[in-house]
Amino acid sequence: MDKSLFRYIWRFSKREQLAIFAVVIASLPFYFWSLELPKRIVNEAIQGGAFTEGRTEARFFIISFDLPPLMGGGTIELFEGFSVDQLGLLFGLSTLFLTLVLINGAFKYVINVAKGALGERMLRRLRFDLFATTLRFTPSTLRTVKSSETATIIKDEVEPIGGFIGDAFVQPLFLGTQAATAMAFILIQNVWLGLLAAAVVGVQFVIIPRMRRVQLRLGKERQIASRKLAGRIAEIVDGMEAVHVHDATAWEKAEIGDRLHHLFDLRFRIYKWKFMVKFINNLLAQITPFLFYAIGGYLALKGQLDIGQLVAVIGAYRDLPPPLKELIDWDQQRLDVQIKYDQIIQQFLPDKLVPLDVFVAQEKEDGPLAGPIAAERLRIADPHGSPIVEEFSFTLPFPVRLAIIGDGGPGPSTLARVLARRHDEYAGRVTIGGRDLGRISEGQLGRHLAYAGPEPVLFPGSLRENLIYGLRNRPIRRLTDDGPQARRRRMEAERTGNPIDRLEDEWIDYERLGVEDADGLDGLLLGALGRIGMREDVYRFGLLGRVSSQRMPDLAEKVVEARRRLRSMLAEQGLENLVEPFDPGRYNAQASIGENLLFGVAVGPAFTGRGRAVNPVVRKALDRGALMDDLVAIGARITETMTEIFRDLPPGHPLFEQFSFIDADELPEFEDILRRVAAKGLKALNSEDRARLLALALDYIEPRHRLGLLDDRLRQAIVAARVIFRTALDGSVWARQLDLYDPESVCDAAPLRENLLFGRIAHGIADAQSRVMRVVSAVVDELGLREEVEKVGLGFQVGPGGRLLAPHQRAGVNLVRCLVKKPDIFILDGGLAAYGEEQARHIREGLLATFENRCFVAVLRDEEQAEGFDALIVFDGARAELRRSPAAGREGREADAAAANVAGGHG
Repeated sequence: MDKSLFRYIWRFSKREQLAIFAVVIASLPFYFWSLELPKRIVNEAIQGGAFTEGRTEARFFIISFDLPPLMGGGTIELFEGFSVDQLGLLFGLSTLFLTLVLINGAFKYVINVAKGALGERMLRRLRFDLFATTLRFTPSTLRTVKSSETATIIKDEVEPIGGFIGDAFVQPLFLGTQAATAMAFILIQNVWLGLLAAAVVGVQFVIIPRMRRVQLRLGKERQIASRKLAGRIAEIVDGMEAVHVHDATAWEKAEIGDRLHHLFDLRFRIYKWKFMVKFINNLLAQITPFLFYAIGGYLALKGQLDIGQLVAVIGAYRDLPPPLKELIDWDQQRLDVQIKYDQIIQQFLPDKLVPLDVFVAQEKEDGPLAGPIAAERLRIADPHGSPIVEEFSFTLPFPVRLAIIGDGGPGPSTLARVLARRHDEYAGRVTIGGRDLGRISEGQLGRHLAYAGPEPVLFPGSLRENLIYGLRNRPIRRLTDDGPQARRRRMEAERTGNPIDRLEDEWIDYERLGVEDADGLDGLLLGALGRIGMREDVYRFGLLGRVSSQRMPDLAEKVVEARRRLRSMLAEQGLENLVEPFDPGRYNAQASIGENLLFGVAVGPAFTGRGRAVNPVVRKALDRGALMDDLVAIGARITETMTEIFRDLPPGHPLFEQFSFIDADELPEFEDILRRVAAKGLKALNSEDRARLLALALDYIEPRHRLGLLDDRLRQAIVAARVIFRTALDGSVWARQLDLYDPESVCDAAPLRENLLFGRIAHGIADAQSRVMRVVSAVVDELGLREEVEKVGLGFQVGPGGRLLAPHQRAGVNLVRCLVKKPDIFILDGGLAAYGEEQARHIREGLLATFENRCFVAVLRDEEQAEGFDALIVFDGARAELRRSPAAGREGREADAAAANVAGGHG
């Protein structure tokens, strides 16, 4: 990126800038004429200057132009105009003035819209360029750069720069030419008044910018302080667990309070300088009209200036301060954004970036990473200069299965990271196939080398999206879409230097993976997950997922079939009492009162929480079913019980979450409701109180809460109200916010497990959950649905950073993501740390078999884990030694290694 903001702007927008310049120049004659007309209106129409010597008519709207002396002089008249009287001339000139005002306004509109579009396009380009540059950060840069600060720069700090970009060249030209035109007009009317106006303008241009330099310096300090504040808050949020574990909240509050005070002090000083500058600027602007009225009036009284000229001068000066003030503001903004731009550029210096020719993936470098892996006099030190790896040289054949054995020091992991180009601060040379590792293109390295470290990086989204992340390198095939939206998007992308690639394009090369389509890819993913023992987890995720009857009609039909088979199998095994099915004609004791009434799953706020208690369709069904008073009374009894039990418990007590209908902070409010009930009875409560009690009742489940509030009469009444509710729901605006249960179809909003059970597992029966799920698994296997369920599980949302997954599951996703892209070299550096010893050994053995003909490098704890590896690098402190694996057991490998003249290094 250019060091100069103006050079950056001009390089990418000169064509648009020149087009706007042309519009600005074209607007100047109309602006000058709008300054001239008030004089003519006063002198010719109002004072009758056009009707001297007894004339009653004058010519209006003459269109002519004078020829220069070189062309013989004279005047060419294109239109002779109209003959009008004094009143007609007044209205004609006034109408022409209004027309010029509209034309000038139209010019300003066109110029401002063009500036805005230019600014937005350049802001989009700048943000994308900064993001693209961020992708080139070296590993050493990534260790020191705070992600929150980089995000703040790209999102917030470039915003004022984007607002300035459209004004960078156009604003001084537009405002400067307008001010020059007004100044020239004043000088034409009277030289002394013109010089007076120029003197005041000169003072403004000297004093105001000098005062604003202090303001700019404070603004720079404020920007740095704001960025550090954002970075510190992000650090605290990331380390929130440590803050709570060590009760450091008071310390962190004090630190943030101190930073906020410093920021407040800077901002307050900026405000004081800002309004001081504004005061002086306004004072100078108001002195000039005083001088014009006094001196201009004196000249008019002396006959040296006519009234029309004075009016025109005052009118012209009225238009002079705004552009001058905006020019001064522009100059301040220019200095301000240049400082911001310089600070931003400091975060993206070339020494922090991977060289561009290395970063850009070249088609000719898309071959496999084959050939010997070698290091020449490799030396690595920590940030303090202490050696991590002393001088070490080696050459390994391709393919090789290498174990790097450590003694607890950082050497093995650091060496693995160097081989993966995740650590770039070393001396010496590392090559693959004779090519310097540091010069292999980022694209080729990313497609043919995989690295699994101890801290898996997952992104918000589905399990599937994280697993195939390494397969979306570039579009394989672009979708053809010539619609207006697609053309506009492509045009804007090209104009702003953004990629024309779309997410809808085909990004995955199924042919290279050996599958036909996305369904085959899912099978490939499941196979890889199975090899690391994670397939059962995906199956459980699938049972929690949802099946769309429209997008997956075949699976939906099979689920209904499995539902019937599950019911019969439970009966065959005498377990039908463990699941109470959903029956349109019966009350389900394992579900809440509200769920029994709705007999479906809410997909919108109208039927969840308190929204359900105030929904008019629900209330209509309860009123017609004569249930409203009964349920409000149940709510009151629940409130009374809950307040008695939980009144003395502190907020946050786990019993609140497990058993209470009421949050701890709501207890006083419900106690107030109980007092009103005791004083005046339930019927005297207002609608808000009744709705709150009703909401409690609708959440009540008898077998779980065991308050004995339901009897057979109420259960039958609720089932009868269910019919009334369904009738009222049909055709209502809320119908789409509820997915109803139907024994013969899938409920799209319900989890797959609930669709299979079509009921609820009974509360209070020992081991009911596991016994029922064993039968569910048997039915799924019998009907051949397990893989379909697992594919639903691939859509499981992993959460920010994969937080909804267990540590071993995150590690598993990272491993499979590396494996499915079929790398030529796979480096395992702590990627199995989240697994137990036995499971890690099993996975390691599978990886050894998988990489029989490719390179596999693993960082291991001791030599006992190195069984099956071809070569070992063993560390003793910072000293490393290359030796044969005693358990390699493959004579062919040893012959290859001997032929390759494997050489060990020394310190």
